[in-house]
Amino acid sequence: MEKVKFGIIGCGTIARFHATAIERIPDAELFGVYDGWRPGAERFITEYPAHIFESLEEMLSCENIDVVCICTPSGLHTEQAVAAMKAGKNVVVEKPMSLSLADADLLIKTAEETGAKVCVISQFRFSAAVQEVRRALDAGAFGKVVSGSLSMKYFRSHEYYASGGWRGTWAMDGGGCLMNQGIHGIDVFRYLMGEVKSITAITKTQTRKIEVEDSAAAILEFKNGAVGTIQGSTTCYPGYPRRIEICGEEGSVVMEEDSILSWDLPIECNLPVGEGAKNVASSDPKAIDVSGHVRQIANLVDAVKNGTELMAPATTGRPPLEVILGIYESSAKGARVEFE
Repeated sequence: MEKVKFGIIGCGTIARFHATAIERIPDAELFGVYDGWRPGAERFITEYPAHIFESLEEMLSCENIDVVCICTPSGLHTEQAVAAMKAGKNVVVEKPMSLSLADADLLIKTAEETGAKVCVISQFRFSAAVQEVRRALDAGAFGKVVSGSLSMKYFRSHEYYASGGWRGTWAMDGGGCLMNQGIHGIDVFRYLMGEVKSITAITKTQTRKIEVEDSAAAILEFKNGAVGTIQGSTTCYPGYPRRIEICGEEGSVVMEEDSILSWDLPIECNLPVGEGAKNVASSDPKAIDVSGHVRQIANLVDAVKNGTELMAPATTGRPPLEVILGIYESSAKGARVEFE
């Protein structure tokens, strides 16, 4: 295999990040695209030349396609990922991988049964800042971790939601400020803080004309004994960078997006401290750095060609989904939700 050939399903905003990432990987090549709205595909290939498939089935039956990137509305992710794997394709799927735990389990099971390489985009988890904090946690530099907080006070306009009929719906978005905009932050928070024991939460739709929440707050108890909070919103003008604080009895860290603002630990930090956030998408979903996608898709290419272990296989997409659905359940019941 000289180059790993990709097909992209869905030619919206996020597909451009996948196409750009593929362009930057020497062993990868974009072969074709499919979008249910053909004018979208035609516009897409003016920027990223590729063959246009007339149907999903035509793409999945094409022997030239090794990997399928799923960049469609969230409600289609599981169905399309499963179809691709059963057709013998490897898969890159955007978050959320599924809108229910049952669907997530189906996707994971299909990956195991087919042997397909499945990468769930979790680009922030593998940023240098997050990995540096993970190193400090693994080294015990915090002592006992006692507290953590995640703040995602973003802004999305009325026009943003009106730009696509699927946006802000339960069927296709699966949720609002947490499931769509906040899931990457929740993935990082859960990755650093560990397994969750219980959640008490409230979600509300305050200012946007959508089915799902535009505001949420949750109190979490972690299995390691720490307590934490999650705040999410898409109605906080003008939008502020994602912020994570992790505090322990012997030291604490504050992160803002992919930067470390404060490093009060007994070991040295290998990165610059205090420079402030970069790649902020708090008010513009297009304002993210493509390097995370490059890193993850390059890892999948290496896995397909050389059997390298995946950084974010299908199983990594389930924990943040579990947290978000737990928040929704707690809010709906008006009661604490316990995890096994």
